[in-house]
Amino acid sequence: MEGTGGGRGPGGQPTLDEVARLAGVSRATASRAINGGNRVSAAARRAVDDAVRTLGYSPNPAARSLVTRRTDSVAVVIPEPDERVFADPFFARTLSGVNRVLDERDLQLVLLLARPGQEEARMLRYLRNRHIDGAIVVSHHRADSLADHLAALDLPCAFIGRPWTSAERVPYVDTDNLAGGRAAAEVLLERGCRRIGTVAGPADMTAGTDRLEGWRAALTDAGLGTDAVVHGDFTESGGEQAAVELLDAHPDLDGLVVASDLMAAGALRTLAARGRRVPDDVKVVGYDDLGVAEHTDPPLTTVRNPIVEMSEHATRLLIEQIEGERGIQPMRVVFPPTLVRRASA
Repeated sequence: MEGTGGGRGPGGQPTLDEVARLAGVSRATASRAINGGNRVSAAARRAVDDAVRTLGYSPNPAARSLVTRRTDSVAVVIPEPDERVFADPFFARTLSGVNRVLDERDLQLVLLLARPGQEEARMLRYLRNRHIDGAIVVSHHRADSLADHLAALDLPCAFIGRPWTSAERVPYVDTDNLAGGRAAAEVLLERGCRRIGTVAGPADMTAGTDRLEGWRAALTDAGLGTDAVVHGDFTESGGEQAAVELLDAHPDLDGLVVASDLMAAGALRTLAARGRRVPDDVKVVGYDDLGVAEHTDPPLTTVRNPIVEMSEHATRLLIEQIEGERGIQPMRVVFPPTLVRRASA
C-alpha cells in the first residue's frame, strides 16, 4: 500500500515501514492496527499507536479504505428538487444536525438530491455501488420507495420521518405528527374558533397525512366539520395558493391550521389581501418553528418540529450500524411535539 523501502516517503514523511520497525511488529500488523483491521493484539496496537505519535505518521486514506472497506463518508439523501432544498430551513436544520454528529467521528457528509425518474435511478446506482458507508434519508415520498431499496441493499441507513413502506425493516426517527396536528387544532378550539380549515401537507408524505389526521380527529371530537381541507406542497407559494382555494370555498373560516410555517407565511399574505385580520378575524397556527414563525406578521403560534434532535439521533443510529454495534434492524424513535404560542392565535 505504501513504499516498502526503508527510506522516508515523499516530502520526508515517515513511512509505514518505519512505524513497524519502531513498534517491533510486521508491516502487515502495523497496517491493520493503524487502519482499523482485526487480528491485532492489544499490546501490538499500543506499540503501533506509540510509534505513530513518536514519528508523526499520517496514514494513507486509500490504504485504510482497502483494509476497512470503509469510505468514511455518509450520504444524506433528499428526493426533492434542489430549489426546494435550498429555500426551506427544514433542510438546513437537518443537515446541521447530521453534520454535527458526523464531525464528532471525522466522517464526511455527501449530499444526494434527486428528482423522481432518471435522477433517482442514478442516485440508487450510486448507493448500490457503495460509494458511501451508509445513508440518511429525509423528505421521502410514497412513490420513491427508498426504504424498500435500502432494505434490499442491506445498506446501513436511517430515515428521518416514517417511511411509507418497509417501516418494519429500517430504522427511523420521527416526531408525533398526529399529536402535533391535534394540538394545533385544539389551540384554535380553545380560542373559540368553530369554523376551522387546514392547509394540509402533501398527501404522498407521512408527515402531511399524519398532521391532517390529527387535525381531523380534534375537530371530530369537538363535533365540528372537517370538510375545509386543501393540500399544499410545504412551500410558501404553495401555501399562498392553497389559502386562496380554501377561502374561495369556505369564506366563513375563523381558524386555520397550516401544516408548515413556510406555507403559513404564504397563507398570511392571502388573508391580508382578503382584508382578513390575524388573529382578530382568523386565527392561524403553523407547524415547524424553524425560524420562519418568529418573523411573520403577526408572529406565528406553531408546533415545534424537533428536527435537529431528530437528525442527530438518526445519525447516531446510522453510525452504530456502520461500526457494527448493531446490525441493520428496525427501530422506531418518536419525539413529542411542543406547542409554541405567539400572536397569531
